Amino acid sequence: MKKLFVAVALVMGLGTSVVFAENFHTNVDSVALINEFKPIDVKDLPQAVQDAIAKDYAEWTLKEAYMEETDGVKTYKVVLVDQEENTATLVYNEKGEVLE
Repeated sequence: MKKLFVAVALVMGLGTSVVFAENFHTNVDSVALINEFKPIDVKDLPQAVQDAIAKDYAEWTLKEAYMEETDGVKTYKVVLVDQEENTATLVYNEKGEVLE
């Protein structure tokens, strides 16, 4: 008889834990970082960025340039176009190194 009471108690305990588990909800907030690139003149790109583009993308034309400054660090986004109107978007640091 004791085994029957123990078995019933275990089943009841397991059943209530499942019910309580369904009532726990967690709210998750996600934060998305959005780059705020501002348009600049192509001629305002640092010389290191211009040199890197000329070296690596000699057959492409520099169409647009953007700059973002975060905590004193400047990042440059450029849009290039080739002869077939294909576009490429690249991000550089001030040293002319590709970031993306």
